[in-house]
Amino acid sequence: MSDPQPEPVVGPAEGTAGSGPAGTGADLPDRELTAASLEERAEEAEGPLEALLLMAEEPVPAETLAEAIGQPLPVTERALANLVEFYDRSQRGFELRNVGGGWRYWTRAEHAELISRWVVSGQSNKLSQAALETLSVIAYLQPISRARVSAVRGVNVDGVVRTLLARGLISEAGADEQTGAMVFSTTDYFLERMGLASLDELPPLAPHLPDASALEEELSQLAATVEVDTASDDAPPVLPEADEPVAVDEQEMDNHD
Repeated sequence: MSDPQPEPVVGPAEGTAGSGPAGTGADLPDRELTAASLEERAEEAEGPLEALLLMAEEPVPAETLAEAIGQPLPVTERALANLVEFYDRSQRGFELRNVGGGWRYWTRAEHAELISRWVVSGQSNKLSQAALETLSVIAYLQPISRARVSAVRGVNVDGVVRTLLARGLISEAGADEQTGAMVFSTTDYFLERMGLASLDELPPLAPHLPDASALEEELSQLAATVEVDTASDDAPPVLPEADEPVAVDEQEMDNHD
């Protein structure tokens, strides 16, 4: 009789077998993973897992990670557990968590105040001229869609709208009843930064500018010739024929002190 084989650590239902020979990555039957081979292969998998997880923008299931690195699920799960334990033991500023059905890196809760201060300080930079102009259009004509803001300014405003959203100066305010496009309005934070109690305190438009209602009517007529925005409203508006060439996108990055 041959010597008894080491008892497997993890195994599937009786009769399960991989499609490849032993020792060929994900094709290795789970029942052939001994304690020694499981730990050895888990250690080898830690580096590739870290590389994948650093690129993840949302939680990644363990099954997806196992397939990506070509390792059985038990090996991948052991490697993930090893990484969790290592980050905790070494008191890293981040942690690996299994939430939302998958794995992802998160900053630790004890550093939340530091991160908040850093983010807020990064938002103290002055707005660019393009951002100020876009914010003015939204403030006086709100609620207004991205396409209409682009029509007023004559340029694509996707980037600057994202900046204003990130700064908390504007917010999404539902969808336009006619086109279904997302519309935007200013926030309470905008009023706070402007030192206003309400939008009624906005200074009147300069005399040489058209009245807001007249401008709104003109924009409505213009919008009739613009292609209907997509649900995300990301596509630039298609303007009617003009005498001048279509303006190119502006540099939407904020100026720094």
